[in-house]
Amino acid sequence: MTAAIDAVPKELRPGAQALSFQSMRWWGRAVALRKCLARKAPPAQADALLCTALALSWQDELAPYPVHTLVNQAVEAARRHKDMRPQAPFINACLRRFLREREALLAQTQTDITAQWNHPAWWIKRLQADHPTHWQEILQAAQSAAPMTLRVSDQYHDVAAYLQVLEGHGIAAKAVGEAGVQLTKAVPVQLLPGFAQGHVSVQDAAAQLAAPLLLKGLKKSNQALRLLDACAAPGGKTGHLLECDPSAQVIALDVDPVRCERIQQNLDRLKVQAQIIAADAAHTADWWDGQSFDGILLDAPCTASGIGRRHPDVRWLRRETDVAQLANIQAKLLKALWPLVKPGGRLLYCTCSVFKAEGETQIQTFVQHNTDALILPSPGHLTPSSATSDASLRDNVMGEHDGFYYALLEKRSI
Repeated sequence: MTAAIDAVPKELRPGAQALSFQSMRWWGRAVALRKCLARKAPPAQADALLCTALALSWQDELAPYPVHTLVNQAVEAARRHKDMRPQAPFINACLRRFLREREALLAQTQTDITAQWNHPAWWIKRLQADHPTHWQEILQAAQSAAPMTLRVSDQYHDVAAYLQVLEGHGIAAKAVGEAGVQLTKAVPVQLLPGFAQGHVSVQDAAAQLAAPLLLKGLKKSNQALRLLDACAAPGGKTGHLLECDPSAQVIALDVDPVRCERIQQNLDRLKVQAQIIAADAAHTADWWDGQSFDGILLDAPCTASGIGRRHPDVRWLRRETDVAQLANIQAKLLKALWPLVKPGGRLLYCTCSVFKAEGETQIQTFVQHNTDALILPSPGHLTPSSATSDASLRDNVMGEHDGFYYALLEKRSI
């Protein structure tokens, strides 16, 4: 959806995103209602328009416009679209019936688990198995917009000083974590003081843990650390590594050349440098120069099940089989990159997933097969908006944050 919204004319983009994201958050309810109104789905475009209107209008207090306005505009949109024009009377009939019988129709959807939680049934069942005590909180968190959180570069400000700068610009915020500030209300990045100069970056509080976790206690001499960011795009964590240790020699990899350009743009804004290579991290023969690394950051491809607040379309794009397929890719990356870590060096494995197959289970399997891998104190699974369960991090309250998994591995000499 992000790519689709980027293609919308700039002046319409904020509205298109707001309506699209709200539709995705309530899509399960909308599809269930459409099934009540019409057992047989209409053609795909008409079905999408009808379900969008239902998602936006199913509850008055959540509707972005008066419900009758939404209905009228949905029908008008069908009439103006050459491929949907024949379906306009059908869409009109369904939506008018919905207005007349709303409470009865909503009651019919109460036993539908996908309608109740607005996530696919397989997703819900996996969360129930992985997080039996707070699966409901995870699902509920995905139904609200994520806060805008910034990472403050200590090359320019400490958090307290930047909060004063924001206050001077009329932007309300609070400190979160070691280097973060959370805005009371999101603002365009161009309005953030110092953003263009690299003073701050947009980065979720959970993602801000990566660089400090990998670097803390890693440097044992005056020699510059040699680091690898294995799946680096768009470059947020690469930049943070270099902010934490400007002397580090960092290689940033990404399989997509276009995304590598985004890494370069972000590093240019931060005024830091890394060697950027477009390559598949798992195919080390294509890019590795034979020199081992003090530290590797592996932010592995995953289902993105922890960032549903920011990307509400992901839950509908993923299929149940994707979990195992992505877990295989993660295992392949771990196997390929672990030999590149120096003895005494570290690999930080992370995913923006709350599924244990992509976190705890993945790492437990890895250490069982790699006896030289020692798990150091790590946050483990962080669920959206909750405080970390790791005792060493309890004094560093992150506030609201995305779902993440972290495991810090040290290579022992055996």
